[in-house]
Amino acid sequence: MSSSRLALVTGATGHVGGRLVPALLDAGFRVRVLSRHPDSLASAWAERVEAVEGDACEPADLAKCLADVDVAYYLLHSMDGEGDFEERDRKMASRFASAARKSGVDRMVYLSGLHPSGELSPHLASRVEVGKILLASGVPTAVLQAGTVIGEGSASFDMLRHLSERLPLVIAPRWLKSKIQPICDDDVIHYLVGAADLPQEVNRAFDIAGPDVLTYADMMRRYASAIGLPKRRIATVPVLTPNLAGHWVGLVTPVSAGVAKPLAGSLVHDAVASENDIDEYVSPPEGGLAGFEESVHRATKDVDTRAWSRSVKTSAAIVGVTALAGSLLTDPNSRWYKSLDLPPWQPPTWVFPVAWTTLYTTTALASAATMAESPVAQTNSYKKALAVNMVLNAGWSGVFFRAHKPAAATVVAAALAVSSADLARRADVSNRGLRTVALGAYAAWCTFATALSGDIAHRN
Repeated sequence: MSSSRLALVTGATGHVGGRLVPALLDAGFRVRVLSRHPDSLASAWAERVEAVEGDACEPADLAKCLADVDVAYYLLHSMDGEGDFEERDRKMASRFASAARKSGVDRMVYLSGLHPSGELSPHLASRVEVGKILLASGVPTAVLQAGTVIGEGSASFDMLRHLSERLPLVIAPRWLKSKIQPICDDDVIHYLVGAADLPQEVNRAFDIAGPDVLTYADMMRRYASAIGLPKRRIATVPVLTPNLAGHWVGLVTPVSAGVAKPLAGSLVHDAVASENDIDEYVSPPEGGLAGFEESVHRATKDVDTRAWSRSVKTSAAIVGVTALAGSLLTDPNSRWYKSLDLPPWQPPTWVFPVAWTTLYTTTALASAATMAESPVAQTNSYKKALAVNMVLNAGWSGVFFRAHKPAAATVVAAALAVSSADLARRADVSNRGLRTVALGAYAAWCTFATALSGDIAHRN
């Protein structure tokens, strides 16, 4: 490869694009990247590339970034949870293909997904359609079709990793039995770089895959075994649509529901290679393709795979002690409590243990997830905030039921409501969405408890 060759990388802030750039530089390419936010490029290589600020949907930006380019890597897709992503991907690919042809680009390379023939999920169908648009552009194109990419930062791997680490028992959809042929991200990068040197007449799709054919359930079990976790038990049921599964994944992992839904939707299909023709043009990686366990070891070498277990133990201990203390301090059957003039809008007595048990559980889980996914300083700050919250929580029971001071208990309840809202705010910083809703429900209940305590104090 000549150092005079210029490669354009789109999607350079993504997992694959971010790894491809330094690999191309090491292979002797000059590299240009197109990014809407050049300041977010990886510091390890940002100074070694030409960064063009722009949008792949804008013809003027495309003409600028594609000028004099020899090989263009198209690593863009609209897996963002927003509507009409198929049309957006179609337009973006069409504009890119047209601009590449006008600019005289020698080759395009696109990373797509392994898929069977027939009807596909919307996300996978869109990826296939984009490949066809690029192949029909008149510019020689290589579409590399991969299954689950195993590597730190890969959305599909992150979903697998966090589900495997956090759920020792899984009741899962039956489509987790679909066959998948995962591939190590090192090997994906190897083939992407190699595709730049395909003969001019080659214009086609190639399957790329690792040596193991597994189900998603197999991958969860083997991931847990590879990093030394206890055996994961998985039962499949004929319910839970990909859409619902996406929301569930968004709750229990740091992968947003907007990304998890299309990933889950694609799992209804087998993703197994039907050919290995790429090896006729690009020699396999030195030492051969990495197997699943080796891929996991590479992907987790800089990852704290015990963060969740530590966090859930910490939050469970803090919340559990509070729940026990509150239970011991609360006495709705006492003579004093029965003598109180209670407001008519107070819920029946049985509602309180049900509500608090639910809120303690969701608060513990949401807090564990927040701490597991946050930087150390933020985790420590959240842990202190949770401890203060739980002291106020148990304190209310002591002040109200044992000290018999409804007015003072109202003040404590108000402080608890503010503290609970602060926990929801902190969770929103680390993870958008359902965890904030869970902690928000806790804050809402504490606000209700404040109003109830205040009315009782006023009546008595």
